[in-house]
Amino acid sequence: MNHPKHNPLLNRLRKGRVMFLLLIFVIVSGWCYVDSSIETGPYNLVYPTNFGNRVNIPADNPTTKQGVYLGRMLFYETKLSSNNKLSCSSCHQQDKAFTDGRAFSPGVDGILTPRNSMSLVNLLWARKFFWDGRASGLEEQAMTPLTSPHEMGQSLTTSAQKLTQATNYPTLFKLVYGDEKITGDRIVKAISQFERTLISANSRYDQYLRGAYQPTPDELKGMELFNTMPHPEKGIRGANCSHCHGGPKTYMELFHNNGLDSLPKDSGMEILTRLPADRGRFKVPTLRNIAFTAPYMHDGRFKTLEEVVDHYSEHIEQSASLSSFLQGESNEPGGKSLKLLPVEKKQLIAFLNMLTDSAFITNPAFSDPHLLSTKNKKH
Repeated sequence: MNHPKHNPLLNRLRKGRVMFLLLIFVIVSGWCYVDSSIETGPYNLVYPTNFGNRVNIPADNPTTKQGVYLGRMLFYETKLSSNNKLSCSSCHQQDKAFTDGRAFSPGVDGILTPRNSMSLVNLLWARKFFWDGRASGLEEQAMTPLTSPHEMGQSLTTSAQKLTQATNYPTLFKLVYGDEKITGDRIVKAISQFERTLISANSRYDQYLRGAYQPTPDELKGMELFNTMPHPEKGIRGANCSHCHGGPKTYMELFHNNGLDSLPKDSGMEILTRLPADRGRFKVPTLRNIAFTAPYMHDGRFKTLEEVVDHYSEHIEQSASLSSFLQGESNEPGGKSLKLLPVEKKQLIAFLNMLTDSAFITNPAFSDPHLLSTKNKKH
């Protein structure tokens, strides 16, 4: 009788079983990893405690490391536009704190957007999006520029088809969602995951709040002006900014008419609500990295911070819907406007420059992964 290890049939069976187990291992490994460099698992969103925990993450779109990676790929993906030339990053460039330096941005057809591209920063806490607040979440917001005929100009169905034909995306979607099916809903959710990671929390102002930076005299005086309401009768001078831009994030989810026009060309929220009280009301943007986000206002009318400060100091236009925070505020008894002194304007801008977060605009985790991939292929 043959010894078991010399039995040809038994050996073939053993080899077959080994090959089968190896195949199973490869299959299982294949859906777990696209590339060993892509981390998987829950994404830890890190931010200072003074930012608060009232974050906005839908239950059906938890933030994962692989989801953020896919979202970052899609944020910089030109295949999502009808001419294969535009991506989300075309209007939201990292070195400009995710704005584009234009008053209005050209879409695939060359037509300009009706409003200025807003900075994408600290969106984790936001609940209303766009200048008029018409979107109630990042997922809803992302669909608009992707599908608008005058922005990226492509249906989500077409975008999904184009990504399905690409070599890398089906495997990436499988890593994130468990199967290779690419849909518009999944595209939007992944982009939203990435955008929630765009947290800016290391400016000199943040460092000051945690006791790691000593402001200059001008910065300190500017900070005081920023946070103070004027009371000329008591000898108290202020710039009256914190009503709308207060708190460590320099952002509160408010919508105001800030006196740009007595008869606004763009009616703002009134277009949605049809309420006269909402005429010329727009979302109050964060002041984070404001030195990098010119031009300013919903229509990009101001090119410099000096122009912005001059507006609030001397050029508020009266109207029935003007914000109550801007009515009757002055540093002069009985004054009709704020009337900051030239030195106070300089000090206020010194404080605004404290809000620059250099780490945010250079963070490699927010950069274009396609450029990195191209660079690696060359080497």
